[in-house]
Amino acid sequence: MDKKLGKLLQPSAGFFSVVLGLFVAAAAAMQYFILAAVEAVFTLALLGFYLYLQKRRQTALQGYLHAALGNVNAGANTQPPFPMLVLRMADGGIVYANEEFRSAADFRDAMAERRVQQVLPNFTLDWLAEGKQEYPYDVTLKKRRYRIYGVPSRANDPAGTLLGILFFADLTELYQVRDEYVRSRPVVSIILIDNYEELTKNLTEGAISTLNARIDDAITAWTEQYHGLLRRTERSRYLFIFEKRDLNRATLEKFALLENIHQITSPSGLAASISFGLGVDGVSYEECYNFASLAIEMALSRGGDQAVIKDRYNFTFYGGRTREADHRSKVRSRVTANSLMELIGQSSQVFIMGHRNADLDAVGAALGIACLCRKKNRKAHIVLDLENNAAGKLIAEIRRVPAYKDAFISGQDALLLCDSHSILIVVDTNRPDQVESRPLLEAISKVCVVDHHRRAADYINPVVQLHEPYASSASELATELLQYAVEKVDVLPIEAKSLLAGIFLDTKSFHVRTGERTFEAAAYLRQLGADPVEVKLLLQNDFQDTMAKYQIIRSARLYRQEIAIAALNAGTSRVLAAQAADEMLNISGLTASFVLYPDGDQVIISARSIGEANVQMILEPLGGGGNAATAGAQMKNTTVKDALDQLMASIDRFYEN
Repeated sequence: MDKKLGKLLQPSAGFFSVVLGLFVAAAAAMQYFILAAVEAVFTLALLGFYLYLQKRRQTALQGYLHAALGNVNAGANTQPPFPMLVLRMADGGIVYANEEFRSAADFRDAMAERRVQQVLPNFTLDWLAEGKQEYPYDVTLKKRRYRIYGVPSRANDPAGTLLGILFFADLTELYQVRDEYVRSRPVVSIILIDNYEELTKNLTEGAISTLNARIDDAITAWTEQYHGLLRRTERSRYLFIFEKRDLNRATLEKFALLENIHQITSPSGLAASISFGLGVDGVSYEECYNFASLAIEMALSRGGDQAVIKDRYNFTFYGGRTREADHRSKVRSRVTANSLMELIGQSSQVFIMGHRNADLDAVGAALGIACLCRKKNRKAHIVLDLENNAAGKLIAEIRRVPAYKDAFISGQDALLLCDSHSILIVVDTNRPDQVESRPLLEAISKVCVVDHHRRAADYINPVVQLHEPYASSASELATELLQYAVEKVDVLPIEAKSLLAGIFLDTKSFHVRTGERTFEAAAYLRQLGADPVEVKLLLQNDFQDTMAKYQIIRSARLYRQEIAIAALNAGTSRVLAAQAADEMLNISGLTASFVLYPDGDQVIISARSIGEANVQMILEPLGGGGNAATAGAQMKNTTVKDALDQLMASIDRFYEN
C-alpha cells in the first residue's frame, strides 16, 4: 500500500477533541475560568480544524477510489443504494465501506483498519481471485441475508494495489420465499409391508382383518405427526405424501416406524416388517413418485426392513440392520428363467461375467448360465482373468472338459467379439465397479444380472434380473434357473460340481445363510452327480497356506470385546483372508471379524459376521458391499493404518446409531 492511501486511512483526531473537552469542563469546575476559556477556544479551533480535515479526507478518499476503481463512482452524491466494501486482495484489509454497509453491519469508522474476517467470519476472497463474480455462500448481517457480488480492480497508485469491490444484495425476502418453497416441496413415499403374505398365511378372514387394523393403526399413528396424506392403495401398500419440512425430523428419528412395526406379530409369532421408499426433489409429483418407486425397489433388493430416500442424484439408506428373512417366490425364478432363455435365443453372442478375482461362487454361477446357453445352441463366452482368480483348482478341471476347452476369454477379447446383438449376463455382483471388465459392461446394451448381494447405490441397471438378497449364493440362484429351463440330462457333471462348490463356499459348508431353498438346490445338484467329497477337496489348502491363515488369525486384535480385526502390513491372497475371517468366528465370544491387507495402492477388507453386526452396512460407507453375514471392500489410494481407522469409525457409527 502506498503512503498516499496510508495517510487517508489514518485514525481521526475525534478522540483527542473529546479529551480536551473534558479538560475544559474540569477547569471550569475548579473555577479557573480564564484557563477554561482558553482551553475552550483551543478545543473549538481544534474541532473545527478536525472537521475540515475530515471533509478533505473524505473528499480525497472518494477521489482516490474514483481514480482507482474506474467505472465505480465513489462520489458522495452518487453512492450505490446497497452496501459496498472495498478490500485489499492481499490481506483482506478494509479500504472503504459506504454508509449502507456501516449501517447493515454496525461498522464504524474506527474499525477502518480491520480485516474483513473480523466483520464477516469465515469469509474468504478465493472466489474473487479465481475469477468468479459471486460468493458461493450467503452472509447474514443483523438478521438480513445478503448475496455478495464482486469484481477485482487495480488501484491507480505506484504499487498497483489489487483491490476487491464487493456489492451486497439484500435478498432476505427472496430467500424466505425460496426457503418456504423448498420446505413445502412434496415428499412422495411408498410404504410396503415386506412380509404381508407370510403374516396372513393360513389366517381366517377375521384374523386378517384384525391384523390389518393393527397395522393401519401403527402406520396412521406415525404419519399423523407429519400432517400429510395417507392412503392404502393395495393390501400391503400405502401411499403417503407430506412436505419436505418434516423429512428432516423423520430422518433424525431414523423412521421409528421401522422398529415400532415389529411389535405387531402374527398368531404364529412372525413380526411384521415394512419398507419405505421416498422420492424427493422431483420437478413434479409424477417424478417424485417415480423416485419413490425406485427407492422401494432398492429397499426390497437390499432385504427390506429399511427406508430408502431417492433424490435426483443419490440414494440414502436408513435401517436395514436386521438379517434378511427368506420370503422368495419360485414364480419369480420361473419367469426369469423363461425371459433369460428367450434373450439368449435372440442373441448373436452371449458373454458371462462375474466379479474381479472370481471365486467358486462366481465360476459356479457362470457355468450354470453357460448350461442355459448350450440348451439354446448358443456358445457361452465366460469372461475371466485366468491369472488372478480365487478358483484355480476348479477352473483347471473345467478347462479339461471338451465343452469348456476354449470357453474362458479375457475382457479385451470379448470386446473384439461383441456386437449390437450380444448380451451380457453378470453373476455374483450387481455393482459396475466390481465386474471383471468394466469396458465390456459399458459396450453391451443388453445386460442381465443374477446376484444375491444387497444392492448398493451404484448398481447395474439390467433388462432381466434375478436379484435375491435372501439367497445363499449366486450358484443357488443359477441352480433354480436350471430346474425350470433344462432337463437333468442337459447338465454336465462339472457344472453340477461347480454349482455345489459355489454354494459350499458362500454358506461355509451349509453353516450360514442357508434356507429351505438352499438345501433344495443342493439336493438337485446331488441328483445330478455332484459329490460333496470332491467339492471339499476343492476347498482344501496346502500346508503353507494353512500356516499362513493361522498367522493372520494370530495377528488379530479384539475391538469392542466381540469383534476381531486383523490388519496385515504384508499382502496375502483373498482366499486366505476370507478363510481367516471365517475361522475367527469359531472363537467363542466373537460375532464379527475383519481382515485388512494391502494390495498395490489399495487395501482389501474381508468381513464376516454371525451376530447382530451387519458387516455390509459397516463396509458400505467405505465403498464395500455384500450382505449381512459376508462382505468385502476395496479402498483405493490408502494405507492399512488409514483403512483401519476408517473401519473402526464405521463400526462405531453402526453401534451408536
